[in-house]
Amino acid sequence: MSEINTILSGLFVTLALATAIAWILQRRNSVSHSIQNLNARIRAWWIIIPISATALLLGPTAILLLFALVSALALREYLPQGLHPALFLILGLQYLWIYFDYNIAFHLWIPVWALLTRKHAWALLLCVYSISYIPALLYLKIPGYTGRNALLVVFLVLLTQASDVLQYIWGRLLGRHLIAPILSPSKTVEGLIGGIACATALGASLWSITPFTPLQTAGMAFLITSAGFLGGLLLSAIKRKRGIKDWGNILQGHGGILDRIDSLILSAPLFFYITQTLN
Repeated sequence: MSEINTILSGLFVTLALATAIAWILQRRNSVSHSIQNLNARIRAWWIIIPISATALLLGPTAILLLFALVSALALREYLPQGLHPALFLILGLQYLWIYFDYNIAFHLWIPVWALLTRKHAWALLLCVYSISYIPALLYLKIPGYTGRNALLVVFLVLLTQASDVLQYIWGRLLGRHLIAPILSPSKTVEGLIGGIACATALGASLWSITPFTPLQTAGMAFLITSAGFLGGLLLSAIKRKRGIKDWGNILQGHGGILDRIDSLILSAPLFFYITQTLN
């Protein structure tokens, strides 16, 4: 718990510092679109971080319920025309399998449903199945790591979100070459390289909160931030196909829930399975 408190304290200090810097920049140049966007993102983080911190401090059940809620909101954004009650039943069962540690049902329930019915398959796979791997980290049996699994959730979410922010910053500072102009016009090669490099270094510095060696942690950080980038591109491709800019507007400056968790769609299952394999 002391490790989580230290990380959360660092996040709040960083957020307060970012708020102060953004306020100064706003005073100097209030018409800059980049500064306005930065301030909007920071305001959204003042909502996201306290909610996440509260769940972490309350324990595994609160974390599980938080991500179940995130999945429900993501489903609502992915299927704006209306949700069939059966989808909530499927969602609820997926998270119950985690709570009761029914591993076979957790891994196979939604993929089998999607394969047999093909109804709303992508919605369930992207919004529920992939995201459920985050709280599933809490129930992994890792020798010598008992009682610390919440740190795996912190590591995964912190790194993927930090990579997003760092890619945005590097892209604004040095971005010249677009990496996928049709799918995501704002992402650049320079932003990608700088963001993932810095996020990998950040991940390596956090090796002590993981069950991995420093080298393994650095490799893990590189893999999950790279997967996070690909997950963002995947969701961007779906948005472009639908002709929308954001999935929603629940978070001013961040769009919708899916806009915020897109980097976890691929990285969460990847991180879970590699962690399980290594331990």
